[in-house]
Amino acid sequence: MNSRFAAKPFSIPLCRPADPQNGFNIPRLNSHKENLVRLHSSFAKNFVFTLALVLTAATSAVSQQADLSKKLDSAAIVVPASSMDRPLTVVGDNDLYCAGFVQNSPISTSTEIVGAENEKDQHIFFQGDLLYINSGSSSGVSEGDMFSVVRPRGEVDTDWTRKGDLGFYVQEVGAVEVKRVMRDVSVVSVKTSCSTLLLGDLLVPIPQRTSPMFAYRGEFDRFSAPSGKASGMIFMARDNAEVLGQNQIVYVDLGSEDGVSVGDVMTIFRPLGTGNIHKKVLKESIDNKEDGYESDRYEGGHFSNQAARKKGSEGGGAVVTSENAKSRRPSDLRRIVGELMVLNVKERTATAIIVRNSSEIHPGDRVEIK
Repeated sequence: MNSRFAAKPFSIPLCRPADPQNGFNIPRLNSHKENLVRLHSSFAKNFVFTLALVLTAATSAVSQQADLSKKLDSAAIVVPASSMDRPLTVVGDNDLYCAGFVQNSPISTSTEIVGAENEKDQHIFFQGDLLYINSGSSSGVSEGDMFSVVRPRGEVDTDWTRKGDLGFYVQEVGAVEVKRVMRDVSVVSVKTSCSTLLLGDLLVPIPQRTSPMFAYRGEFDRFSAPSGKASGMIFMARDNAEVLGQNQIVYVDLGSEDGVSVGDVMTIFRPLGTGNIHKKVLKESIDNKEDGYESDRYEGGHFSNQAARKKGSEGGGAVVTSENAKSRRPSDLRRIVGELMVLNVKERTATAIIVRNSSEIHPGDRVEIK
């Protein structure tokens, strides 16, 4: 017989002890219980050991904290006076140099943006773009010169002033720096863009402005008495906003001719009962009649509990309406809705920022120097 097909020996794996009677393996019934006992014992030992480590660490941390508290109690903590007395400005450069203004005197139109490096592909320009201006060395321009970019927008026509002609609005759109000077033109780089810059925008010397400094003025008093100083109106807001609040730029019809200075604080108010979208309070809708409001079954109260009172000491006169009640109060009552601070002053107007408000503010609200 060929050795390739010879039977090969094989081994039988060891099994559990066999039943001497039946000849098959009998499982150990108590092995599972023993394993559980060993597992529980091991878990208990590990838990006790871990708990001991946690308690030791916590005790050490409490001890270190107590030592640190004792050191802090006995140490003299010195705060530099400069950090306590550091002055805070009311506005940053963005609001200081991008707020715009309304002026009455003519503005120089001699220097303007006349071209751009990428004018073939774009019509609006931003920070980092290179532009051409129509002034060069022949006009005294030098490398490094800085200019403010402005855009006159037109005459101010508003109902919210008693002055008549206030002047024209000038939008401040950015600042540029001269990079290259030629005889009749110069290349400038847009350093700051408050808005998009356009060909034709004017360049003027950057004005020297200083932000008013923050000073705590106490709690906002919504019932302060009139100061008796110059009074005017908010006639416009930046970006033509109409619902205004804190940190928004507004323009008032008080200027240098009224004695206004940078840093002046003004109260924003309106006559009591005005400022709503309705010109006057709508007529009461509940009729004050002597019967008709009771139920058909119990006939309880015959009068409406929402109607206005009737005149007379015995309630026998005409109905007292809201307008009738208002006629018996002083005419100078007002609702104070905020405060603003002046940032820039022109001849007949001033640019300001709202620093406090208790309600929405609108163009047409009145202002008074505090």
